Amino acid sequence: MEWLNTPAQAPNAAMSAAARTRQAQLTKPVGALGDLEAVAIRLAGLQGREQPAVDKVQISVFAADHGVAEEGVSAFPQAVTAQMVHNFLNGGAAISVLARALGATLEIVDVGVKTPITHPKLISQRVGDGTANSALGAAMTRPQLSLALQAGADAAERAHTANAALFIGGEMGIANTTAATAIYCALLDVAILEATGPGTGLDRDGMVHKVNVIRRILNQHRSHFDDPLEVLRRVGGFEIAALTGAYIRAAQLGLPVLVDGFISTAAALIAIHVQAAVADWLFLSHTSAEPGHFFAIAELKQRPLLDLNLRLGEGSGAAIAVPLLRLACTLHNQMATFAEAAIAGKL
Repeated sequence: MEWLNTPAQAPNAAMSAAARTRQAQLTKPVGALGDLEAVAIRLAGLQGREQPAVDKVQISVFAADHGVAEEGVSAFPQAVTAQMVHNFLNGGAAISVLARALGATLEIVDVGVKTPITHPKLISQRVGDGTANSALGAAMTRPQLSLALQAGADAAERAHTANAALFIGGEMGIANTTAATAIYCALLDVAILEATGPGTGLDRDGMVHKVNVIRRILNQHRSHFDDPLEVLRRVGGFEIAALTGAYIRAAQLGLPVLVDGFISTAAALIAIHVQAAVADWLFLSHTSAEPGHFFAIAELKQRPLLDLNLRLGEGSGAAIAVPLLRLACTLHNQMATFAEAAIAGKL
């Protein structure tokens, strides 16, 4: 895992400054387009060009099962993970529809679905038949962690080779909100009750049970909370590890990332705790309906682009935010300056 130590690229400060100057010259009051201005300026610095663009988008969805599902922490059976992978591949899932609408490249990567899947469109980088039960021991071995991280890095490299302007990571894995919540609590020292949400739709009794299981997980692994990769290995999932690897590698390659929701942000938290500079390359797409997401947003010091009460995952919330990034770039690149429009500027 030595590649994790390769530093993230630095944004191009000169291009950010040039974009900021241009924003001040466009035919509008400075700041009138709000966060869209900041998005365009950031993208200019990350892409190293005065006229940023989000034309080519790659979406990589990582799928894996969780041993902790045997504790009954999800409203859906574990078999749904494999069933949803087939749905992705057959074009019927939300992320499939969104990717088509955006003209984005969509790939599905099996990093550890319990039941192996054979499909010509599936990328298989299986680490195991799901993780072990983190309430009883470590979710994965160190070699498994390394392989899962590498699977994510490989996806980022494919996106970079294909000249993608933006990378989105999605996920699928029954019980992965339990794993993600444990990561939030471990890294951010958040109270379990404040971080835990209904996931796929637990009722009150299900929520109480989920909280108790997460408490057992945290008590089992508490002595390792000072090491983000150990937190990931012990309480995370193969798909969360793949997302972590993808985010770190994207930052190393100079590829901007649009982070999805609650699960994806857990991976982002691990990534920035491994290497703080990765945060420069991450945009938060939306505020998740899961309550713990609030604490991650505060840690990342960003305001998400959307707040639509989303909690689906798959990369869907990030995909929904892509048009905002595209419009931010279009406005930045195509609006007239005061001089071009022969309009008097601010006195």
